[in-house]
Amino acid sequence: MKVLVVGPSWVGDMVMAQALFIRLQQEHPGATIDVLAPGWSLPIIQRMPQVRRGIAAPWGHGKLNPRAQWQLARELAREGYDKAIILPRSFKSALIPFLARIPERVGFSGEGRSLLLTDARKRRPTRDGNQITDKTVWRYLGLGVSRADYRRYQFEVPFPALDTDQANIASVMAKLALPTDKPAVALCPGAEYGPSKQWPLANHRALAGALAERGYQVWVMGGPKDVEAGDTIAQGQDGVYNLCGKTRLEDTVDLFAHCQSVVSHDSGLMHVAAASGAKVVAIYGSTSPDFTPPLTDKAIILRHPIECSPCFERTCRFGHYRCLTEITVQQVLEALA
Repeated sequence: MKVLVVGPSWVGDMVMAQALFIRLQQEHPGATIDVLAPGWSLPIIQRMPQVRRGIAAPWGHGKLNPRAQWQLARELAREGYDKAIILPRSFKSALIPFLARIPERVGFSGEGRSLLLTDARKRRPTRDGNQITDKTVWRYLGLGVSRADYRRYQFEVPFPALDTDQANIASVMAKLALPTDKPAVALCPGAEYGPSKQWPLANHRALAGALAERGYQVWVMGGPKDVEAGDTIAQGQDGVYNLCGKTRLEDTVDLFAHCQSVVSHDSGLMHVAAASGAKVVAIYGSTSPDFTPPLTDKAIILRHPIECSPCFERTCRFGHYRCLTEITVQQVLEALA
């Protein structure tokens, strides 16, 4: 069996998609799985042993790029794929498998693309008691099963597990002048979604200082957009290192694997940390672990339930952010302990 999976566009979603790749290999031993996805995600895909290769998608955000799509579709047509599984719901994500004439094309209906699919499915939120849930990872796993099995819409989830590179860990730590004789805890203050996911920077700074006093080195981790936040947390604190914007995505996987624990919001880095094997303390504000939980048995989830949470909004409509501000530094320290 030869499968082309069109992958999602977010870091955390790409990590969760590994659960589908694991299940496909379990049900079809020896299957070949290729993943068509944004170019930034290829280093993560390379750490997934179930995937033969990652293929950079020829489109950008909001852009179809039809000429490049047609050229890639012609190349993929020669691969002889048996099946395509399209995880995103956009029109452009279904176009290449259609143009490549892959005989079975499974995905969710939407954006007028059902004609591009041979098996267009409706999303099926499920009820757990009084709570309606629609776990992202269930949606991915659901597209990998038959229509009959899809109707159940409850799946056992294999945990993602990214390969790590011990030699790269040593190399990156040496390059960044990080101590090798102290246990490390990583803090991830960023969240691309917006401030309604982000624990206050003052709390991160206080947590970092408390951990440094206890003998840990603290790594503040994130992308270039998080550099200023990292400076706020690390500045003037011995043993606290701002690594935001200084590491590649694959370096982050390896550094997380070296950490004793990782503290993160509900973000892409939370899912990377979980798949690296680290213990994760996950802080949830406007979102819910009922939908995007860290896929690991080594996670502790912290929430402050109030009547308006989860609201799934990018900013707090009331301006108080109590779902986040009332999670204390002491609570996080206790979770880490």
